[in-house]
Order: sequence, then C-alpha cells, then structure tokens
Amino acid sequence: MREEFPAHPHPHRRLAAILAADIVGYSQMMGHDEEGTVRRLRQVRREIVDPTLEEHYGRLIKNTGDGFLAMFDSPLEAVRCAIVIQQSVTARNTDLPREHRLQYRIGVNLGDVIVEPDDVFGDGVNIAARLEALATPGGVYISGGVYEQIKNKLVCGYQSLGDEKLKNITDPVRIYRVLPDPASFTRATKKRRLFLIPAGIAAAFALLVAGLYSAGYLVGGKPSLVSVEQRPQWVPVPLVTVTNQPTRASRVETPASNNADAARPLAPLADPTPGAPASDPQVAILTPNLPAARMIQTASGFRDCETCPEMIRIPGGAFRMGSDEDPSEQPIRTVTISPFAIGLSPISVAEWNRCAAAKGCNFSLDGRDTTPARNLSWLDAKQYVDWLAQLTGKPYRLPSEAEWEYAARAGTSTRFWWGRELEPGNANCRDCGGPQDPKVPMPVGSFARNSFGGADFGGGVAQWVADCWLPNYRDAPLEGSPRTAENCRENVLRGGSWRSNAVSVRPASRTHYDTGVRYPAHGFRIARSL
Repeated sequence: MREEFPAHPHPHRRLAAILAADIVGYSQMMGHDEEGTVRRLRQVRREIVDPTLEEHYGRLIKNTGDGFLAMFDSPLEAVRCAIVIQQSVTARNTDLPREHRLQYRIGVNLGDVIVEPDDVFGDGVNIAARLEALATPGGVYISGGVYEQIKNKLVCGYQSLGDEKLKNITDPVRIYRVLPDPASFTRATKKRRLFLIPAGIAAAFALLVAGLYSAGYLVGGKPSLVSVEQRPQWVPVPLVTVTNQPTRASRVETPASNNADAARPLAPLADPTPGAPASDPQVAILTPNLPAARMIQTASGFRDCETCPEMIRIPGGAFRMGSDEDPSEQPIRTVTISPFAIGLSPISVAEWNRCAAAKGCNFSLDGRDTTPARNLSWLDAKQYVDWLAQLTGKPYRLPSEAEWEYAARAGTSTRFWWGRELEPGNANCRDCGGPQDPKVPMPVGSFARNSFGGADFGGGVAQWVADCWLPNYRDAPLEGSPRTAENCRENVLRGGSWRSNAVSVRPASRTHYDTGVRYPAHGFRIARSL
C-alpha cells in the first residue's frame, strides 16, 4: 500500500525496520540457464516472498534485480519474516537439483529513513544492504539495534559477530547472526562433512563445539553466542494425568526381523468414565455462554460438549515406529501405545474461534469455518488444549509423536497409511493429486479416512505434537510418551501440509519449528487421555 504524505518543505522521515535480500550466485545461475533462473525467481517471489511479507505486515519497497527491499513498522515482524522466507526457500530447495536452488542472503536494520511514495533512502537502508552482503547463504544478519528490540521475544539464538566498520557508514555497527536453531552449526556440519573425517576427529570436534556453546562464548576473541541456553535435559513425561492408578511395569522391546510388522491393536476400550478436571489452578480462563460439558456419542466417536471437537477412540497396541527413508526417523523400534482419543481431524477455524470468543485463546482467525486453523505456534496450540481441558474437565492435550504416528498408520506398516504408492484422494499436498487448492488447505474431512476413522493425517496443515525436537529416536521412550524439555526451543510437526511434497505426508515423516513462532502452514490436532 502506498503511503500518502501532505505537502511539506522537509522530507518525510520515520523510524523503520528495513529488510534487504539478495540471491546468492545469481549471475552464475543466469549464465547457465537464463530463462529457467528468471522463471524460478518469479515463482519464489510469488509463492513465498510476497505472501510472507503480507503475513508479517511488511511493505515491499522495490525488487532489485535478483533481490528486494522491504520496510516494516516492527523489527520483530521483520526478523520473523526473514526467518520464514529462509526456511520456506530451504524447504523448497530439497526437491530441486543443486544447480536450480535459489538461496537468499538477508540483512535487517532498524534506523531512521527518508520515505518517498516509491522508495526509501538513508543510512538505515544502507546498513541493511551492507548486512545482507555480509550474511551467509541462507542466513539472516541483524544490527545491534534490531537485536536489542527482539532478543527476549523470539525463540531463537543469536551469534554476536562483533562491531564492523561498514562501507560509507561513519560508526561501527554491532552485527548478530540469527540462529533459529542454536544447534544448527553442529547439525549442519554433521550432515555435510562428518562423513568425510575420521570418527575420532569428529568426536573431538563435537565435544569442542558443545563445550564452547555451553560456556556461551568462543575463545580467542572470536564471535560469541548470546541468548543460547545450555542443552536441556530430556525427560519422558507420562501421558496419564491420573496419579492414583497403579504403576504399570515398563515393557521391554523385543527384536523384530524387519520394519514391516503391522500394528497390533487391542480391543476397543469401553466408554471412558468421568475423571477429575485436569486444569491448571494458576490459569484463569473465562468461559462465558458456553454449553455445559457432557459426552455426546457420534457416528465416529464422541464429543465432550455440543460444540467440542469430535474425537475418535484409538485402541491400544504396539507398532513399529519410524522408517529407513530419513535419519531423523531412525532407529526403527517397537512402541507400545495405551488407549487414548484423538481428534477426528485437525482443529478447524470455527473450533479455534470458539476458544477466542471464550477468551481462552488470544486472537481469532479469518477464513472459512471448515478450513483447518493455521498460522499457529506450538504455544497457541497448547493454549487451546488448556482451555478445552478447563472447559470440559477432561484431560485434553497435544498427542505425542508416537501416538500421532500410531493413529495415522491405523494398523498399517506401508509407506503411506493407504498403501505403498501415492494415490489421489487420500492426502492434501501439492503433488498428491485429486482436488487441491495451491493457495489454501482443503476443508477438514475432504479426504478418505483411515481404518481407525481418522481424517487428514496427510497434508492440509502440518500438525504440532507434544514432543520437543530431537534429531532421531535414539533413547526415545517405548511406551508412547512425549519427549519434553524445560528449555525447549523447537517442537515437532507431523503430517506435512498442502504446500509440502508427497514425501512429507508419510506417517513416519517428521519436521520441526520454533516453539513460539507462527507459520501459515502449521496447525494442530488434539488428543485426550482415556
């Protein structure tokens, strides 16, 4: 939207967050494939950059050949926008040959600028451009002024790069590198280079990096890490909220000959008996004009009140969790699941807005009532289940990773819950076939249900689960409980979204995102202990 200014003898100046971005190696890519490179750049702008700017209240000032310049009222929104753009482009690149991959460098600065209807000028813009030129491919560099505004408001880390003298800028500028995942250095190194060096050197390097991070600095006057906490201790948290039940002995995993063992569901559980409210006495949630909680049987399962989400009962059993397709899905192991209930489909816009109307959720969502609720963080999802538990007196929560995959597989052990090959009409993703809308997810319940009666386990919106992110299943619990941590920075998402490719809609597929950051393709599905 163009800003209108009254006639004035002096230029219009304002404080603004400026985001400058540029494609890495664009000239070389143009030399190899001019038309294809231009086509891919336009597609990235249309499908990622433009909608992400709009979602974060940014104003596109101009496209600069292979880059762009944008202005924001809030430095927090500017950095969020930069992170989402980089992660979206990275996700898109996984499906492309290396020579077709576009990568942005991004710099963000907060400064006083001269604003004209079609452009902005001043040192505030120049510093952002200098930061962009210094940034690593796929990275986001911010100035000290931006850091001071956002340091306690985003779930990420920051690497201080010290003061730099920038070209044509009078005073040195303090520079920080944004780390959406503070462990990204070690993970990236492990994925790309660890296999090239002997195991002994790799172990020594990992210990060295871990020691530097835990100390919070790098020795010898080199860049230091700030706002990165020590590695949290991972503790399995039991799913059962009732504490007066006898403790069940842990089951010991038995070896399996292969990963094709089907889930062995037990007989369905009888109707759950009413339990004590699982509410937090420190949280006061207002619930005006809402129906009294009472269980209503439905064709597929039950509701705990007239307007509560429909739940399906999942029988207990054991299944082989994970796959050989990605290291994050290994090792494959047998997991035992107790009976529980899970949402028939992800939470819809209408269901979320009932929480907002009751003051249990902080904001309402736009869109059709039947579309999945989206652009939600893990903290937003947790707020909803806490409200629903308070309203009904029932132990609502987010499902664990193991519960989600068990419910999605529904007794199968194939690549997809419906079979080994992709079939139209079963999932909502960009190459899944059947009815799809490239701009928004399809309404909940648009696709076939699995044998447990659950819908929309593939695509639509990526669904938050209770677990904190870990890069594999090593030492993961075998009884289906989530892995949580006091200082968790990233949580797990399951199922892929309408923007994903077919690989992401496999029941075993898993990814992660910042706990407190919203993203347009993220939603959630609820669970309930029985």
